[in-house]
Amino acid sequence: RKDEEEKKKKEEEKKKDEILPRKPKPEENPLALRSGGAYMPPHKLRELQASITDKTSEQYQRLTWDALKKSLNGLVNKVNTTNIKDIVVEMFGENLVRGKGLFIRSLMTAQSQSTPFTNVYAAVVAVVNTKFPDIGDLLLDRLMLQFKRSYLRNQKAICLGTVMFIGHLVNQQVVNEILILEILTLLLEKATADSVEISIALIKEVGARLDELSPRAMHGIFDRLRSLLQEGDLDLRVKYMIEVMFAIRKDKFKDHPVFAEGLELVEEEDQITHLKQLDDKVKGQEILNVFKYDPDYEANSAKFTLIRNEILGSESEGEEGDDESSDDDEEEEEGMEIQDQTGTNDQAMRRTIYLTIQSSLTYEECIHKLGKLMLKPGQEAVLVRMIIECCSQERSYNKFFGLLGERYCRLKREFIPYFVETFKEQFESIHRLETNKLRNVACCFAHMLYTDALPWTVFSLVRLTEADTTSSSRVFIKILLQEIASQMGEKKLKERFSDSTLQVCFEGLFPRDDPRNTRFSINYFTAIGLGYLTEELREWLKTAPAPAPLLTGLDDGSSSSSSSSSSSSSSDSSDSSSSSSDEEESTKKEPTPAKKKENISKPAEWSQADFHPSRRAAPPPSSRRDDEPPSSRRRNDNAREPRRRKDSDGEDQRNNSRRENRRDRENEDDVKSNSRRENRRDRENEDDGKSNSRRENRRNRENEDDVKHNRRRDESSDRSEKPDRDSRNGRASKEDRSQKRKEKSDKSRRKSSERTSRR
Repeated sequence: RKDEEEKKKKEEEKKKDEILPRKPKPEENPLALRSGGAYMPPHKLRELQASITDKTSEQYQRLTWDALKKSLNGLVNKVNTTNIKDIVVEMFGENLVRGKGLFIRSLMTAQSQSTPFTNVYAAVVAVVNTKFPDIGDLLLDRLMLQFKRSYLRNQKAICLGTVMFIGHLVNQQVVNEILILEILTLLLEKATADSVEISIALIKEVGARLDELSPRAMHGIFDRLRSLLQEGDLDLRVKYMIEVMFAIRKDKFKDHPVFAEGLELVEEEDQITHLKQLDDKVKGQEILNVFKYDPDYEANSAKFTLIRNEILGSESEGEEGDDESSDDDEEEEEGMEIQDQTGTNDQAMRRTIYLTIQSSLTYEECIHKLGKLMLKPGQEAVLVRMIIECCSQERSYNKFFGLLGERYCRLKREFIPYFVETFKEQFESIHRLETNKLRNVACCFAHMLYTDALPWTVFSLVRLTEADTTSSSRVFIKILLQEIASQMGEKKLKERFSDSTLQVCFEGLFPRDDPRNTRFSINYFTAIGLGYLTEELREWLKTAPAPAPLLTGLDDGSSSSSSSSSSSSSSDSSDSSSSSSDEEESTKKEPTPAKKKENISKPAEWSQADFHPSRRAAPPPSSRRDDEPPSSRRRNDNAREPRRRKDSDGEDQRNNSRRENRRDRENEDDVKSNSRRENRRDRENEDDGKSNSRRENRRNRENEDDVKHNRRRDESSDRSEKPDRDSRNGRASKEDRSQKRKEKSDKSRRKSSERTSRR
């Protein structure tokens, strides 16, 4: 037995010493580690993504979903006023279409935890809303649901943060102001201390914008606050807040502007405004916050890549190496040209050019900065228009813009056609400009002309006749020519206008098709002080043939009458072209033709009213004779009918432009009168409050005076009732004294009442 027991012990010891083989652990799927939100180091996550071959699997989509959520949370938490532009560009690099639920949830969470940055988050939403309006619409739906929920549950902090976010979205014009007015009406309808406090905080942020968009609604809101202040049912602290709100409104929200510095990132015409109302049935679409398998993941990712490249430009393609797309797809994307049909690139270019011009001290510095913009083909016209528009916006003409245009024309000859085209556009629309803008534009083009940076062939676009010009265009030509004459001098200017190679371009300025147009041009140049330019035109007018009248519907025997009418209409030219030897005889025998010749040879004596566009020139007296037959007179009148119609059309156009100017001035006067009316009401309300306080002080003083007077009267009556040991004379003297005291008190009361009435 002992041996058997020893053997068993030895066998048990051997079993203990033996190492049992371990059971193999089940293989773990590394892609499933992130499903529960467990932390994984970034290097290990990159290794996992690199080891994946099937990019359409659910595990890979889950990994990209978690990476997108982490990236969006980080960008939202980093944004502030200094880096907002860079952060927005990075946000457009993420797949906002797939992760819009995550993006909106991150924004709302960050805003609720840091309300001072609400305006920054609203600016981010305003930029994203211009490219993805669905994101802005979904954010507004969730904010409306959150406001309704917090309002019903009396959660003051959540309700305040939500309405502040909506108010800043109204400032950024993401949502219409109707929603914020409905919220204010709801808060002030059944007013409590908390609701009034929330409404006042909201009005501080959005009051300046509401004053611009709907001043009537703002009057109604402040009337409601005034009635709450007068009712007296609120706490003293809330009443003080209402009084402070009235003071802020009186200062026109000076300390609460619409946009903080650096947050006005979107132009008004580029913004998409959503129309929302508080009674709308909305859905928060919370399912978008949760991961969902997408069977068309690769196709949707490729679509968003095209959208991202269109927004950010071709530079983003090289910066972000997309491993998802193959080499063939990248070659196709590089070969594809995206054309901007919305004008966004032009707007951005105009803004950049304007800021560059305004920040430059000299025109050399401005040209150096603008040369770095790398203009695309076709954007030269945008640059030229911006130079002319910036010049027109100045209070007075700045030589900076003339030198800028001159240098561009000399450095790059391809800019000259764009300046010529801009000259044509400005001259055709010159009636729309104000006098100051018109003068600046004329001086800028005059500088480029007398420095020969702009060719003088641009004058071929001008036709100086009464029918083809307006008052604005005549003023433009006057300033242009006078500025050129002041810089070049009389001699050089006359030589330039006498140049034989440019006579074709000056045919519009010195018309020779009709004597009437020729006279108008001579009178115009004489009135503006440049009559020496018309010497050749006057010589031509002396020998000009008479124009053949336009006759329609005449009888066969009208040849003789037409010849007589033409001879009568050409009597001016024949009389004016007579020789000097016959001139003395004609002055003795026929005094009227001599007067005609004097009028033609001395147009400098005419006044400016003689050729004003509103006054039609009368036909020469020699065009109709007393011995002329009636039939020829009738035919001459028919020949003049087309010209009269043309003059009447010009008069109608000028009358229409005057009517439009008058309407604009009336509208401006109405706006000014409304603002004066509002200021008057505010002053009257202040005066009423002051007068009420004075009235109360006056009543208190009168009551005190009455009490004192009654006290004195009682004392005097008590003294009179006491037995007096003095004689009757002594008693009479006391009564006289008391009577005098009464009279003095009555006089003092009357004087005080008169003073109060005068006040």
